[in-house]
Amino acid sequence: MMILIRSFLNSKSSDCEMNCDEGTAWKAVAHIITGVIGSGVLSLAWSMAQLGWIAGPVTMLCFASVTLLSAFLLCDCYRSPDPEFGPKRNRSYLEAVHETLGKRNALVCGVFAQIGFYGTGIAYTITTATSMRAIQKSNCYHKEGHEATCEYGGSLYMLLFGVVQVVLSQVPDFHNLQWLSIVAAIMSVSYASIGFALGFAQVIANGFVKGGIAGVSAYRAADKVWNVSQALGDIAFAYPYPLILLEIQDTLKSPPSESKSMKKASIIAVVVTTFFYLCCGGFGYAAFGEKTPGNLLTGFGFYEPYWLIDFANACIVLHLAGGYQVYSQPLFAVIENWIAEKYPENRFLNKNLTCKFPRLPGFQLNLLRLCFRTIYVVSTTVIAVMFPYFNQVIGLLGGFGFWPLAVYFPVEMYFKQKNIEAWTIKWIMLRAFSVICFLVTAFALIGSVEGLMSARLSQGSKRDVLRQNY
Repeated sequence: MMILIRSFLNSKSSDCEMNCDEGTAWKAVAHIITGVIGSGVLSLAWSMAQLGWIAGPVTMLCFASVTLLSAFLLCDCYRSPDPEFGPKRNRSYLEAVHETLGKRNALVCGVFAQIGFYGTGIAYTITTATSMRAIQKSNCYHKEGHEATCEYGGSLYMLLFGVVQVVLSQVPDFHNLQWLSIVAAIMSVSYASIGFALGFAQVIANGFVKGGIAGVSAYRAADKVWNVSQALGDIAFAYPYPLILLEIQDTLKSPPSESKSMKKASIIAVVVTTFFYLCCGGFGYAAFGEKTPGNLLTGFGFYEPYWLIDFANACIVLHLAGGYQVYSQPLFAVIENWIAEKYPENRFLNKNLTCKFPRLPGFQLNLLRLCFRTIYVVSTTVIAVMFPYFNQVIGLLGGFGFWPLAVYFPVEMYFKQKNIEAWTIKWIMLRAFSVICFLVTAFALIGSVEGLMSARLSQGSKRDVLRQNY
């Protein structure tokens, strides 16, 4: 199992000759915002609706504070033993855990990270299919009227998305292409800005602000509790960026020290992101109140202008088509490096075939890469088809990964690096901080699992009724 750690470290090592010591704090801000703002922003209006006008903004500010504190702790882990002048650089999150806390903790951290990557692939498959279906529904409503029955399944779009990802997954180093980050940044900011603008315009058209202090009502108290827990998971999914923080910090020039520059960048990025999230979530809830959709751009609170809604959903599709590979290829590298090291003499696993098509440049096709990555994409597609529930899946991922990756490991590394003694004031405060975050995310995780199972059982019951009627 330790080979998995070495494989991950090798796959995430930075190309310092090309990238190190060139970045500035403002470039780091741009990288952070690009990495953080994504499909999670689409669920924030629904989350705000579940929590209400007081708890909603306060919860977002709390998660922003936790994210910022986590970033500060991680910034000091880039160099060791001294956070500013230490000779040893930890160029990735897992490398820092491995160096500071040892192999066992690195293995546990790697498991959480890889499951998070895999789950994000599932979430992106669901979100992309939902957006593709929304484009079709938007055009239908525009032609047939807002009262028309424009219902379409999402399984076909998931299968199409899976086919595209099978092809893209065979492109070597796809996630390292510079143009991919530029496209992702433009697309994510575009659809998030459109969602915010449409919500703002709807509030102006309504002439008043909808919603209440207690949030959306529910038939039973238990339903309200589960909805609140899912909302916490959705917000948790939208915020943290621990897995990319140290890699961004590795691009910063010094002096000033990388730690100081990264902390400055984190403050600016978290403030900008939080303002953007509060606007998207707040105006979405203010526009629709009790009827706030789970996905701001696909729940059809907005009907017109239909072309703008189509454009926003097309931006989502383009963003997530590349984002799937950004999150999946690190996992590909880990597993493939491990298999190659374990079976170095196996010709099937290590042989490259040269493929050449007319009028196209030749390329190398590896049989291991072809088989493993195809199976991987098929598995994420099948799970997405089985559980096509946007808010529940987003909440599940947020509840699963937030505490260990954004809180527990940064706190433990800080204790180790700073030699914080037990039962000192700082130790007690950080330990209490970690415990509170664990309880909140555990609540979010349990509620999201309950919501996922309830949605699945409810869908199964509807199918049984349709079969009986037929």
